[in-house]
Amino acid sequence: MSSENEPAGGGAQDAPPEQLALIRESVRRAKTPRAKPRTWRGAALAKELPVARVLVDKGVLHLDRYFDYAVPEELDADARPGVRVRVRFGAGRHRVRDGRREGGGLVDGFLIERLAESDYSGPLAALAQVVSPERVLDEGLLGLTRAVADRYAGSLADVLQLAVPPRNARAEKRASPDPLPPPPVPEPGPWARYEQGAAFVAALASGGAPRAVWNALPGPQWAEELARAVAATLASGRGAVVVLPDGRAVARADAALTALLGAGRHAVLTADAGPEKRYAQWLAVRRGSVRAVIGTRAAMFAPVRDLGLVALWDDGDDSHSEPHAPQPHAREVLLLRAAQDRCAFLLGGWSCTVEAAQLVETGWARPLVAAREQVRAAAPLVRTVGDQDLARDEAARAARLPTLAWQAVRDGLRRGPVLVQVPRRGYVPRMACAACRTPARCRHCSGPLEGQESGAALRCSWCGREEGGWHCPECGAFRLRAQVVGARRTAEELGRAFPAVPVRTSGREQVLDTVPETPALVVSTPGAEPVAEGGYAAALLLDGWAMLGRPDLRAGEDALRRWLAAAALVRPQSAGGTVVAVAEPTLRPVQALVRWDPVGHAVRELAERAELGFPPVSRMAAVAGPAEAVAGFLGAVELPREAEVLGPVPLPVTAAGRPRRVGAPPPGEHWERALVRVPPGRGAALAGALKAAQAARMARGSEAAVWVRIDPPDIG
Repeated sequence: MSSENEPAGGGAQDAPPEQLALIRESVRRAKTPRAKPRTWRGAALAKELPVARVLVDKGVLHLDRYFDYAVPEELDADARPGVRVRVRFGAGRHRVRDGRREGGGLVDGFLIERLAESDYSGPLAALAQVVSPERVLDEGLLGLTRAVADRYAGSLADVLQLAVPPRNARAEKRASPDPLPPPPVPEPGPWARYEQGAAFVAALASGGAPRAVWNALPGPQWAEELARAVAATLASGRGAVVVLPDGRAVARADAALTALLGAGRHAVLTADAGPEKRYAQWLAVRRGSVRAVIGTRAAMFAPVRDLGLVALWDDGDDSHSEPHAPQPHAREVLLLRAAQDRCAFLLGGWSCTVEAAQLVETGWARPLVAAREQVRAAAPLVRTVGDQDLARDEAARAARLPTLAWQAVRDGLRRGPVLVQVPRRGYVPRMACAACRTPARCRHCSGPLEGQESGAALRCSWCGREEGGWHCPECGAFRLRAQVVGARRTAEELGRAFPAVPVRTSGREQVLDTVPETPALVVSTPGAEPVAEGGYAAALLLDGWAMLGRPDLRAGEDALRRWLAAAALVRPQSAGGTVVAVAEPTLRPVQALVRWDPVGHAVRELAERAELGFPPVSRMAAVAGPAEAVAGFLGAVELPREAEVLGPVPLPVTAAGRPRRVGAPPPGEHWERALVRVPPGRGAALAGALKAAQAARMARGSEAAVWVRIDPPDIG
């Protein structure tokens, strides 16, 4: 019952594997002969194109299609493709009176197209209301959202909720500014530090569409480099979209663009702006008044006209993965946009993911890196301390710092602030035997023991009982050590060790944006590190084994990314910048940190993934739910012949009062999860099969929940 126009796109050679094929398959719909509507008998009907094809905003897979409605004459002028409408929709609640179908609840929707005839043989209900004459959906955005829905086995309505912000009437009444003329071509600036940096900027300015994976040099100049890439694209008369992981990164890019181009050249799309301001900015982009957009995750769908560049900073950050259905990743959405609009693509960061390495290995993108001399000139000195050295070092007993780290802190505080990265927020986490590292367990319920503030007795995190006379059941030792010490406890210990130095903390409760260049200890959890004016004099990366020891396929990649993000804030070695990482020196991520070689680490990780058949070399989906429901779903779905089912295996039970992760079982319930893997080129077939099975299941009204996710972030 649907038909869509194919958006402009390049040939197969212009797209990553599967991307362009997915777009073409997603937007083509077979057209069947239509009958004239028999809805209105003697009532006023639009004289031309009296049928409206509508996407109803229901968000369920078995209703992921278009429905035809009649267009009353009084709504004819406003009922244009792309506007928001309200229609009556509801099974079993319709009645036919005077030849037209009535009843049903009012639901929101988007008018997709106007037709002369309908292929529905029965009477058509009429459009109830045109919510606003503002056209918020065009063919390009429709094609993109449909492609995203198909890639992630989701519904088009769910993706449009992510792509089109809620309406704000006051924002629609405000006039958008007149578009400004293209700015002059910028100088390469700091892009000259990279081997092909100046050529990349020149290609953007000349209207080209280069595709690059950018390994940024440490330091604060990444924001200016992004701004110059956007300015070069604007100079060619085209638009640009830049997606960043959080509001702090957006603020830095915003300041860099304003300093380079002045105010009014770009829009900022973040949730912090508030609904009216954000919608007004979005409308300015949709109307063509603004050609450049920077923002967090939702900006990936920004309807920029004449798109010339899509850019993503730090694609390994969890914030780029949308938590709402169908949970698309910003990197994959921008890849679809680059293929659909034949525009330039820039994937940048201090680190390098295996997905980025795969884009380079397949030849779809080119590496944009600096020579080793430039890397050594910009990076701080990185030194390591093995965890066994930490346990034997007498200096560690005062503040968990080995002698090398102690010296780095002392020397750094003479010249400026020192950053201390702790991979856990809070005070004291779970404890373990200091001799053999056996986890400390409660004698009553076997729950994990946790330390308390101010030297209080241990307490069980399950039953709450205190434990005053613990000893290790394995080796008999009585001494304990924290498995991972939280940020607040670390700040307390460092404050005692350096009593004359101010200690600041940055984490979930309070995230600092910047700190002054005066001497201070800054204790931060990963991702919350503030920027120091002039750079940090030194940095300590504590408890590296805790980050590397996670049972997750991406543990090493993620640990290296977080270390590099903290180390990039430190002054270069020529200015005395030093980083001390407390982690086993022989491990691959630690060696990549010492050499400052994230690309080499990602290439080796990709080779191992290829041997084992893990993503991104393969495509994978997760199916989770109660055991019987998962078994029934897997038995009903018509998987591709090449598909391999791994599992199912039981999922950890969510404790009462604990936050529930997406796809995790409700508190107290026992779920299982199965992984379905297909080889390259079969991802679209896998998504289609899972979507069809889930739609059929929903149509039957199955009670037990089954959760399906394409490209699950953790398959550990």
